Amino acid sequence: MSLSTHQQNLAKIAVAIGVNLQAGQKLVINAPAECAEFARAIAKAAFERGAGDVSVKYSDEHVARMRYDHASTETLTKVPAWHIDRLKSMVDDGDAVISIHAEDPDVMSGVDAEKVKAAAVALNKAAMPYHDAIINNRIRWCVIAVPTVGWAKKVFPDLPDADAVSALWDAIIKASRVEGDDPIANWQAHNDSFNAKSDFLNRHQFKAFHYQSKNGTDLEVGMPEGYIFTGGAEAAEDGVIFFPNIPTEEVFSAPHKDKVNGTLVSSHPLVYNGQLIDGFRFTFKDGHVTDFHADVGEEALKSLVNATEGSDQLGEIALVPYHSPISEMNILFYNTLFDENASCHFALGSAYPTCIEGGTDMNEEQLKNTGLNVSATHVDFMVGTDDLRITGIMADGTKIPVFENGDWAI
Repeated sequence: MSLSTHQQNLAKIAVAIGVNLQAGQKLVINAPAECAEFARAIAKAAFERGAGDVSVKYSDEHVARMRYDHASTETLTKVPAWHIDRLKSMVDDGDAVISIHAEDPDVMSGVDAEKVKAAAVALNKAAMPYHDAIINNRIRWCVIAVPTVGWAKKVFPDLPDADAVSALWDAIIKASRVEGDDPIANWQAHNDSFNAKSDFLNRHQFKAFHYQSKNGTDLEVGMPEGYIFTGGAEAAEDGVIFFPNIPTEEVFSAPHKDKVNGTLVSSHPLVYNGQLIDGFRFTFKDGHVTDFHADVGEEALKSLVNATEGSDQLGEIALVPYHSPISEMNILFYNTLFDENASCHFALGSAYPTCIEGGTDMNEEQLKNTGLNVSATHVDFMVGTDDLRITGIMADGTKIPVFENGDWAI
């Protein structure tokens, strides 16, 4: 099946806007095996832009499931040297990285959660230098999504396979702003819309934000001094502007890891290491999760919270209006890349050093001392609702509405 013009535009946008590939630079594409045709379209766009080289690493989640079912925990937790060397080479060479995220939310249903946790912890520890390069923007990276049959059928279960894939493609194209005569201009205009919100939040330097919703959320989130909210495009270490996520609707920063207290209730399901978690909530005390519950996938939620150091604390606070373009599609994507852009969200795990003044020049201990969380994990989950109220609290106690009824109040 040949790709449509809009689908080809998405591949071009990922290269030109997502990683902003420079002439002579190498590109690495991470792709599910089912997305080979689209990976080739990205490679074509990259070479047309002057890429020095393009390589593709394919994955197969069904084989991954077989490994969890049949391989030993010892085998699953042994990360091969070639994998570590490959990641190190990508960072050392300054490669750009485009990753296609298209998990089937049900493929890991019933798998041994302890095996998944152990394998994830081992991989995260082995990949820390690469992870550090990503969160510090030392290399340019972009995450996009392409339909697979398993994912499409989860989103549109009543449609035949081909129709489900087509419907999901339509939603992705709309969310990714690649329609019209000039998709690049679409993204440049979209980026301008983030600046006013970020400037307001950074100028006020709120001491904390108070979240309230009828679903039970009642949470105060303290902020570190010198926090930075940002959204849309970011500057890499080499000064080149890029978009880490396509699509994106969020303005985000890092909360103070030790100043989070109260109850936080999810508003969307979460797929974590291929396992579905739904109807979940957390209780925080002095920044740590002290209690949690999930109606579906509680063992997976437990493995998320207890994965590694810092995985029980928040590393990201992200503001997204309830009536965002993705939210108004009224589609549950079962994919964090989209669902997080339909809803205010947080992340358990590592904070981005770019979210605090001077953060990219700090070591781990210095980041911790400023209040930022340092961890080998980073997992987003959604909390936005149509009645969410977020109040900014100034150092002198002044309270300023930031969100009312799920949307911006500023």
